Amino acid sequence: MHVLTDLSLLSGPAPLVVTAIGAVGGIWLLTGRARWFRHRAIPLSAAGAGVLTGCLWFWVERVWRPLPDPIPPTVYLWTALALWAVTLLVPRVLATTRRVLAVAVSMVAAVAVVAAGAVQINLFFAAYPTVGATIGFEHVSRIDFEAVPPPTLSPISGHPLESVWTPPADMPRSGKMTAAIIPGDRSGFHARRAQIYLPPAYFTDPRPQLPVLVLLAGQPGQPRDWLTGGRLGITMDNFARHHDGLGPVVVVADATGSTWGNPLCVDSRLGHAATYLAEDVPAWTKTHLQVDPDPGAWAIGGLSLGGTCALQMATNYPQRYPTFLDLSGDPEPTLGDHQRTLDAAFGGDQTAFARVNPLDLLAAHRYPGSAGVFVVGSRDDEVKPSIRNACDAARRAGMDVSYAEVRGGHNFAVWSAGLSTEMDWLATRLGLVS
Repeated sequence: MHVLTDLSLLSGPAPLVVTAIGAVGGIWLLTGRARWFRHRAIPLSAAGAGVLTGCLWFWVERVWRPLPDPIPPTVYLWTALALWAVTLLVPRVLATTRRVLAVAVSMVAAVAVVAAGAVQINLFFAAYPTVGATIGFEHVSRIDFEAVPPPTLSPISGHPLESVWTPPADMPRSGKMTAAIIPGDRSGFHARRAQIYLPPAYFTDPRPQLPVLVLLAGQPGQPRDWLTGGRLGITMDNFARHHDGLGPVVVVADATGSTWGNPLCVDSRLGHAATYLAEDVPAWTKTHLQVDPDPGAWAIGGLSLGGTCALQMATNYPQRYPTFLDLSGDPEPTLGDHQRTLDAAFGGDQTAFARVNPLDLLAAHRYPGSAGVFVVGSRDDEVKPSIRNACDAARRAGMDVSYAEVRGGHNFAVWSAGLSTEMDWLATRLGLVS
């Protein structure tokens, strides 16, 4: 079972094989012998796929505009090829006399082309690194939140925590995932279910007083993205395995409220996401989980939009989140256009925007107690300059920050590797290890 679920969709033979089969399927769909098929069906279906893709591009990029950044042209290209295969299906069947066989083979061929397109699009975003990720397979065990062990008496504390910790013989070998709704009691924000990772040491008695890492997904996205493309369970279990079961409690909170939503991690007419992350999430976590309440043991991080949000939290609420991890985030909250952002969330008021914008805050205030890491893909040329600029601004504001590049673009391969690479720094900063 694990041989199949662990099969990589980003490297090795699988992407090549699927793409090759898709190419064969495409050739089959294009080889009808009828003259009308060659001279009319093929060009008309190509034109139809092109028009549909163009309409999709116009709707997404010019009308709907759900994303702060444009979707890459290669995604639209592979989408067009998949649509072309689908539109060719019926004429290809009609172009042969052996109708039953043609239906079966043509359907398989069209599915193969669509699958090849999906694999190629996934290579860009790296959202599903393995076959298991596409079907929701998780490498870490899952329990109901009601089954999470209650607080223990006299939790173990120390700095670093590993210096006073000895794992008991009955400690589990790996951590567990659970999920819970974190209500917006103070903010009124309606969030989706948070995903929570509890390291092996959490299931011991006495229990060490563990730090907390709040993680945020991108947009479009959901908290579960950190489990699939972000490989959260694997990263955290690997860390715990090398540190006697210790690790942070990870709360993957919902900062957007929906897959396509973008309340910009501010308090505005779009929703009070800032108050939700700064007050509701910490208050709920401290009440329902046994964790270290010291702000020095708390960090916030995120990918893409979540990285932008992490920087916003670190600059607007340094007393709550003095440690942050910005993975390919923009330097400011954005809906893709500055004026559109001002109008939608700030009533067109530039002063109101500046009061919460990270770069403006970094220019106006000092943050000597804050620290963070900015991570970006080596081929993410659109984001790299702004990430460097934000890192420099944070350093000038007194933050202890560093900049790191990970091989790749603006995708989950970079973000999952970024979290894994920076775990040692995070654990040291949060007081887990020395």
